[in-house]
Amino acid sequence: MQALRRPNRPPSEKLGAMNAGDMIDAPLGRVRDFYEHGERAVNEHGQSYRRLLARYYRLMFPPTAAVLEVGCGGGDLLALLPNRDITGVDLSPAQIEMAKKRLPHGTFHVQAGERLTLDRKFDVIILSETINFAADVQRLIENLHTVSTAQTRLIINFYSSLWRPVLALATGLGLKTPSPQSNWLSHADVWNLCGLADWQVIKTQGRILYPGETPILDELFNRWLAPLMPALALTVFVVARPQPWRTASSVVGLPAKPPTVSVVVPARNEAGNIEAAVQRTPTLGGGTELIFIEGHSRDDTWAEIQRVAAAYPERAIKALRQRGKGKGNAVREAFDLASGDILMILDADLTMPPEELPKYYRALASGHAEFANGVRLVYPMEEHAMQFLNLCANKFFGVAFTWLLGQTVKDTLCGTKALYRRDYEKIAANRAYFGDFDPFGDFDLIFGADKLNLKIADIPIHYRERTYGTTNIQRWRHGLLLLRMMAFAAKKLKFV
Repeated sequence: MQALRRPNRPPSEKLGAMNAGDMIDAPLGRVRDFYEHGERAVNEHGQSYRRLLARYYRLMFPPTAAVLEVGCGGGDLLALLPNRDITGVDLSPAQIEMAKKRLPHGTFHVQAGERLTLDRKFDVIILSETINFAADVQRLIENLHTVSTAQTRLIINFYSSLWRPVLALATGLGLKTPSPQSNWLSHADVWNLCGLADWQVIKTQGRILYPGETPILDELFNRWLAPLMPALALTVFVVARPQPWRTASSVVGLPAKPPTVSVVVPARNEAGNIEAAVQRTPTLGGGTELIFIEGHSRDDTWAEIQRVAAAYPERAIKALRQRGKGKGNAVREAFDLASGDILMILDADLTMPPEELPKYYRALASGHAEFANGVRLVYPMEEHAMQFLNLCANKFFGVAFTWLLGQTVKDTLCGTKALYRRDYEKIAANRAYFGDFDPFGDFDLIFGADKLNLKIADIPIHYRERTYGTTNIQRWRHGLLLLRMMAFAAKKLKFV
């Protein structure tokens, strides 16, 4: 029996054949038609939900940031932000007209994110539920590189799939504004799509258990319970940055200029370590300056700093005496005088070997991190480098901070940290949010980096015993102070 054969057809005539443009145009057209001819205004329940969203968005970036919202609709979310430099794009002309009337200081364009064409860069890009209705999420996120710099932060919020039946019921009851047919993406889907589109996810947060503004219930569910049960939250926030290689600082055909480095060495009763710090600190990048800041020592640390600075004229050494008190204050005073592109802290006890500073430099200069944090809890320590109770406390704070920040920070109390000066200046400018609460300086920098959504990377180091002097840490008094600072920061970062 002769086999049945299907007639050959040109590709354009094959049943269901579509080109890439058709695959995007058709679903985008359906979304546009929905908002052009359907319900355009957000009902009161929807406005309450957007006010909750805006509460969390206001915590994620400063009011001075230039903001782009893709899929801005009628500008409901942008209207709730304090930022004045705002731009919105949406594929519905009717929605854009509403946004222009509501926010005359903003700039608005009729565009789909999948075909974004803007001629400027932004500090923050918002996709607020836009990926729920995107025709091609990967293509949309890829296009955002055209309006991004290395410092741009992409913030995505979308509904958790767990809430799908609840939202369907709310729509049927008129509690939720109707919407077009939606994509439903899991956490893993969004992480994967960001990776495919060359965006590096920094953190993920589940927010909002109660999508309303009822007194007491809002406070109980959204402020106190949602941080403890993020997997059950309605709204998932994802914060990402461009992959480093997408925003290389080098000019085409010319090598990038290596960043310069300032190494700050706070020194109190450390006279026996000053010369070793100079001898053992390598020259990094485009040049390295050492800044010694002496903090009310009882030994001859200040005289030794002056002697060593004179004895090594080939090294760029600055010496100053601290006006305030505490290591945190010493670091700030020294950072104010630093000239390097990258700022590093090296404890004068040299328990973090200066020879390992190149690890911090490479992490920042390569773009793999924006805040490099030393970790003493990976490699074996020398026998008397850290007492057992101190080790337990460090492990506890590492676990607590990883939960608190949404990024892995295994060792919060290692004194050596590094970041770009431009980012430190932003942390200093926003310090009022937390206040001057940290005498050590470690938490001030970590919390500030998290508030700016900087990419934090742990740098494992080989922790050594002291060879001179004794520790300035008072275990019990300072331990209680650290617990109080952590509880204070939790209210500012997590329970908000």
